[in-house]
Order: sequence, then structure tokens, then C-alpha cells
Amino acid sequence: MLAADHLPIVETRHWPDEAATREFAARLAGAIAAHPELADAYISLQGDLGAGKTTFVRHLLHAVGVRGRIKSPTYAVVEPHVAAGGLAVHHFDFYRFNDPREWEDAGFRDIFAGPGLKLAEWPEKAANHVPIEDLAIKIEAMSDETRTVTLQANSIRGARLLQGGAA
Repeated sequence: MLAADHLPIVETRHWPDEAATREFAARLAGAIAAHPELADAYISLQGDLGAGKTTFVRHLLHAVGVRGRIKSPTYAVVEPHVAAGGLAVHHFDFYRFNDPREWEDAGFRDIFAGPGLKLAEWPEKAANHVPIEDLAIKIEAMSDETRTVTLQANSIRGARLLQGGAA
């Protein structure tokens, strides 16, 4: 059993290619499928433009059963999806978020407080509004095509996701 006093848990991994990204996303999706209480997690994604945040989200959404084209919510700020079993998934991209009134007006508080998986790119742009993430994923593109990935579990739910996504 995980104890809250041992958090956060931080791990660093290397993804040598996109296949490794897809495999990690599939393991997280497997953990969510096996443990329904993990389906309400909030996962943040940080990294420079082009680091692979949206690519990771696409792989995770496909792995949890979202079908069809998955587009980046850069202009819409949020894209809702329905995954296998009716799981609600909200993919946020706060890159262009700059009006705090939008948080309330768009109902983001309710989305984060409600059930379903929440994935947020550029969470630092909405830092005073988003809750502490269960799992923070920071992706750094290296000079070759590899990625250095720092994973930080900030809750019991995040630690359980991290265990399910273990290599």
C-alpha cells in the first residue's frame, strides 16, 4: 500500500522513439482499465513546443478507446472525448489561455471537479486555477529523436498510475 507521506514520487525515463511513447501510454491505459478509480485522474503534460505532449495524449486516448481523429485543442482550449465504457476524457491545451474569467465561464472548474480523465498541456498557463495533478509528465526532446521524461506522482492515484505505467 502506498502512503501519502512518501509523495511525491519522481522517476526519470528515456523514450528512444515514438513506439516507447505509445507503449507507456498503453500501460497507463491498462492501469486505468484495470482500476476504475484511476479513471478520474488529472495528468499534466509539460515540455517545449514539439516535445511530444500531444503525441503522447493521442496515444493515450487511442489506448483508452477513443476512436476517430484526435486534434489538438490549442484554439478550443478543451476537447471532450468519450472512451471505451463511456469514460469521459477532457484534453486541455492551456497554451493560449490568458483570461482567468474563461476558467469559470467555460466551466473548467466543474470539469476538473467531476468524473473522468483530465489531460492538460501547458498547465502552468492556468497555474492558479488547475488543481495539483495526480501525475505530472515532463517531456524533453533531445538532439536526436529521443525524449527524456520526468514523471512525478503527487497523489496516491498518481502513484498507482505510475506503477501501472512501469516499464
